Amino acid sequence: MKKNILIIIVLFALVSCNNSKGISLTKLTGSPTYNQAKLRLNDFNENEKNEFSFEVENYELGIQTQNDFKYKLANSAKGQHIHLIVNNQPYSAHYSKNFQKKLEGGNNVVLAFLSRSHHESVKNPNAYIFTQIGDGKKIDLEKQYLFYSRPKGTYTGSDTEKLLLDFYLVNTSISAKGNKVRVTIQDTEFLVDEWAPYIIEGLPKGEITIKLELLNSYGELIENPFNPSIRKVILK
Repeated sequence: MKKNILIIIVLFALVSCNNSKGISLTKLTGSPTYNQAKLRLNDFNENEKNEFSFEVENYELGIQTQNDFKYKLANSAKGQHIHLIVNNQPYSAHYSKNFQKKLEGGNNVVLAFLSRSHHESVKNPNAYIFTQIGDGKKIDLEKQYLFYSRPKGTYTGSDTEKLLLDFYLVNTSISAKGNKVRVTIQDTEFLVDEWAPYIIEGLPKGEITIKLELLNSYGELIENPFNPSIRKVILK
């Protein structure tokens, strides 16, 4: 009997160790805050080229972000930039204030925000614009929104060890007693109640599915056209 109990204890310990080495989500700290950074849309010329013109203050595009954390994250060699998200599709990165972007016909919901060189968004109320352009049925921009940003694309080598998870909230906040974000990575769920960047670790190689859901205080999905967000990334 004692031998059977000992075997059960050992098996339980092994299972616990394996779980502890699974997928983890940890808040990222050590990035400059850029609390005074500002982004404004000066002009949009709707034509074949769709020309955007932004104004940026207290923030420099095209330079490398100086961080306090020492580990390596996937980083853009071109430096700090603007993330442009259209209809909650994967963002495009832009390294100057004026650029062109191909848009689909109909109404386009556009979110633009300042991004550090390692693709972490600047989360202050003046560092983003949120609007809709084009013909077609408009949506209610006053609703509560979550937009997916990172991770994105294919990761290789040491970039696969730590992935940045980042999202953008509009017209809402999250807290222990309020709205929350449910993060599902493969089959592992996390409930996030702080708007911050996070590091994903312990991922296997191959295709990874990530789902973000904006929930109300009762754990119910908040209704908007872009909730939930689901992405796939590749680790090689």
